Amino acid sequence: MGWFTFIFVVLLATSKADDQTCKLIGQTGFLEFSKEGDLLIGGIFSLARTRILDTHDYEAVPHSYCVKWNDRELKFVRTVMFTVEEINRNSQLLPGVSLGYRIYSGCGSENLIRAAIEAISQDESDCRGRIQALLGHSSSGVSEDINLLLSPLSIPQVSHLSTCACLSDKTLYPTFFRTVPSDRFQVLGLVQLMKYFDWRWVGIIYSASLYAEEGTTEFMVEAKKENICVEYRLVYKKTSSETHEAIVKMLRESSSKVVLLFMSLSYTKSFLSKMAAYNISGKHWVGSEAWITQQDLASVESRNILQGAMGFALPGASIPGLDDFLLDLKPQSDIIKAFWEKFFDCSFSPSNTSTLCTGGEDLKTVSSDYTDVSHFRATSNVYKAVYSVAYALDALLQCENGANPTTGSSCVNKSEVQPKMVLEHLKYVNFTTQYGAKVFFDNNGDSMVQYDLVNWHISDNDTVEIVNIGRYDTSFPEGRKFKLKEDAKIVWGGNSPEVPRSVCREPCPPGTRKAMNKNKPICCFDCFECPEGTISNQTDSPDCLTCPAEFWPNAEKDRCLPKPTEYLSYEEIMGALLTGLSCVGVFLAFLTFLIFLKHKDTPIIKANNSELSFLLLISLKLCFLCSLTFIGRPTEWSCMLRHTAFGITFVLCISCVLGKTVVVLMVFRATLPGKNVKMFGPLQQRLVVLALTLVQVLFCIIWLCTNPPFPAMNLKYYKEKIILECALGSAIGFWGVLGYIGFLALLCFLLAFLARKLPDSFNEAKLITFSMLIFCAVWIVFIPAYVSSPGKFTVAVEIFAILASSFGLLACIFVPKCYIIIFRPEKNSKKHLMGRIPPKTL
Repeated sequence: MGWFTFIFVVLLATSKADDQTCKLIGQTGFLEFSKEGDLLIGGIFSLARTRILDTHDYEAVPHSYCVKWNDRELKFVRTVMFTVEEINRNSQLLPGVSLGYRIYSGCGSENLIRAAIEAISQDESDCRGRIQALLGHSSSGVSEDINLLLSPLSIPQVSHLSTCACLSDKTLYPTFFRTVPSDRFQVLGLVQLMKYFDWRWVGIIYSASLYAEEGTTEFMVEAKKENICVEYRLVYKKTSSETHEAIVKMLRESSSKVVLLFMSLSYTKSFLSKMAAYNISGKHWVGSEAWITQQDLASVESRNILQGAMGFALPGASIPGLDDFLLDLKPQSDIIKAFWEKFFDCSFSPSNTSTLCTGGEDLKTVSSDYTDVSHFRATSNVYKAVYSVAYALDALLQCENGANPTTGSSCVNKSEVQPKMVLEHLKYVNFTTQYGAKVFFDNNGDSMVQYDLVNWHISDNDTVEIVNIGRYDTSFPEGRKFKLKEDAKIVWGGNSPEVPRSVCREPCPPGTRKAMNKNKPICCFDCFECPEGTISNQTDSPDCLTCPAEFWPNAEKDRCLPKPTEYLSYEEIMGALLTGLSCVGVFLAFLTFLIFLKHKDTPIIKANNSELSFLLLISLKLCFLCSLTFIGRPTEWSCMLRHTAFGITFVLCISCVLGKTVVVLMVFRATLPGKNVKMFGPLQQRLVVLALTLVQVLFCIIWLCTNPPFPAMNLKYYKEKIILECALGSAIGFWGVLGYIGFLALLCFLLAFLARKLPDSFNEAKLITFSMLIFCAVWIVFIPAYVSSPGKFTVAVEIFAILASSFGLLACIFVPKCYIIIFRPEKNSKKHLMGRIPPKTL
């Protein structure tokens, strides 16, 4: 608010009534260079850096003066002179009109504002503005203050180096234009640069100035949009040792490898000189446009910081004749003599301590900002600023059919030109310079945005080369604005042989998910392994994806692979063992069949119902064989066959055993005194076996017709694999078939139990009792084992139950008879078999 008060007082003091004269209050005399012309351009520059206030011990009005000459600002001033002379020589631009200039210099904001007031005032007797536009200043803060003064007077201001994004606000700075890109675009370029090299964790050191404060604030906003985090943001103050120590401590302790040094040139020089004593290394520095091309910053002490430094610079230009004009400088004025004495370390006044200046020294032997004519970067913006005002004036003076062709307003001559008219025509300026640069202003007064990406190469002999390695151009489509040269040779800071990694946390690899930590910046996320059954196939995946039911993650959890299928196969040990046992059972049943067939006429065979015995042996072979249908990959036919074949063959088997048990009972009841029992002959036996078997066949047909077994994938037992099994289809059908077998087995057991006390010579009832006891025990145990066994073990349990019960029947019923036939043939006689029956009733 201080400047608003100051401006108000000045304007009040310089306001003029009809009977008043105008007189500037305070220090004046800031005009340094001038050239008369029909139309005048003003300029505000800081030819010196430091302002010294001489108080005169307060016996007179305090007076300030400037020291520490600024070579770069002198270069800008000389460029204005060169450009004006070039325009005046151009017969196509402003024909018949001579262009003049008035260039003012000041140091310190207060003196610069005074210089601006002096620039817009004609003389002490007439305060009407004579200049049509004002060039400058290089500093954003100063330009901001000056434009607050110029805007109420509608005087256009064109700056060549004020980059603060705040100056694009036309509500605050309506007459401000610039030929340098706004810092907003520099910030966008810096963000794209860090995104390109994947620098997601950076530090910021900035100066206590409007330029740096606005720039770093904008950077943090744009960086956040691209998920780039700032580890620290420290302000540097030239005179504060506490901030110096805090910066050094942070640089040494921080984990970020990339540091953005956002400062003006003067602050950067101070910063580098202070940091030289601390030997800071291991960081890659990114610089702001204000200092990144200043080769005079290089020194042995600053090598650790500047080697590999990278940043965006104003594009270089080749302006014909400007280099010769700059180097043709002659010490004809006091201020030029002051620069001359600095350049050559001499003096125009006789002195015992310094060499006497002759004025004939060669500027080509001097190394400074002024004499550096290799790349006209910021200098070209001064050139474009002068030309933009000239083109605006030229457009203003055009007249076609009594009207201005650009605005349609009335024609004016050179004596009628007013700053407000120039301001209006500046908005329509659009031209191309001699070296091919296009110049125009958008609605915010900003010009076309182009930057060169430069990289510092410092050789072993401390020779500095600033190499152009890329470009940022907003005229290109999105995604192509930033481009690195294909053959770019880049030197990295911190003596790194490759692109420095600057991240708070390495990206979450596939197989993990990225989770934000509320207590840390967004870049300092956590990585968690994907839960069981899920994957992530991208880096930094926010979520893990569940694999489809038939798939399972690989070991790295970055792909879903088909789950391995599992079923009881012939190739595995369990399947091969069960197959072998089944084959052994078939062989033993077949061997027993042959033994019985060979000795079918012997008494023991005849006495034990040879027909049912042969049928039982055949059914046992089928029982052993049906177990093989349970082994192998389930198919639609195998699923239907295994359960129905099992059910029917076992019913056939139990029916035969039941028939033999009934025959035994009938025979011995018929031999008891006083008993008249009808014989249970072969026909009845066949009918019973057939009837009982047909019932099971009927059960199976109904089961198959309604809801038959079918192959299915069981995903419940194991998460990581698929069990191929035969689903029952109808559970009622399965348990009905099994229950019918159990019912017949229990009935057979009870009947055999009743016949257990028959004479030892006729002990088949005891054998049947024991075999049925084993059979029932096996299948009673089978039920809980079947229900609780997982996967292929369910099938193995069922096969084991089939084989165990079949072996039980074969062993209990036929082995004793085979033993007698083969090893005790003397007992295989009718006499032995027809022993006396004790007088017992059944």
